[in-house]
Amino acid sequence: MKKKKIVKYTIIIAVAIIFILTIIYLAPIMKDISTKEGQIAFKQKIDNLGIVGFIILFLLELSQIFFVVIPGEPLEILAGMCYGAIGGTIFITTSVFITTTILYFTVKKYGKKFIYESFKKEKIDKIENSKILKNPKKVELIMIILFLIPGTPKDLLVYIGGLLPIKPLKFILISTFARFPSVISSTIAGVGIVNGNIQMTIAVYAVTFIITAIILAIINVFDKNKETKQALQSIK
Repeated sequence: MKKKKIVKYTIIIAVAIIFILTIIYLAPIMKDISTKEGQIAFKQKIDNLGIVGFIILFLLELSQIFFVVIPGEPLEILAGMCYGAIGGTIFITTSVFITTTILYFTVKKYGKKFIYESFKKEKIDKIENSKILKNPKKVELIMIILFLIPGTPKDLLVYIGGLLPIKPLKFILISTFARFPSVISSTIAGVGIVNGNIQMTIAVYAVTFIITAIILAIINVFDKNKETKQALQSIK
């Protein structure tokens, strides 16, 4: 048992050190990661690092969801810039699946106290006490809708997944694949930036906006009890 604990904590410390060194190494360009110039500089650095760059990008995606330190969309754009639309989408989807799985079961094990370290207690209690999100028959559909809608706090949704009446595999799959419209549009936008095709980037976001607006309009028509709106208000 002692040997297992030593190995366990050694791995944790090693990963933490690697993560911290990675953040320090990338700090000069990470502050500009939301700008076009910063993204291009980041891509060049990742390309020069080869497989190490791949690992760094994965660690950043993990940190984005797990520690909520940087916005998600710039990383999706970077994945598209580095690996193309299809490769970037596969990379982000796989990274989200792994990170969501880790985070879901971490919350299951340590409970609300773990979430309080990243979010306000009042907000988590408000979500947990929401009648809509406590309804097992409706929570799955509501989660799909919330992950589909751009601008919803998806990282918060991942954190609270372990508190909702939804089966682990279902929640992890919803959290991973309901993001697809946002991810694919961002990776395509990344390809447009690399190729200097700003028109393509604008067109992609315009189409995404129109599709999202149509989806929201349909939801509004069929959501007679305004349950989705109530769920949104719970997580604001």
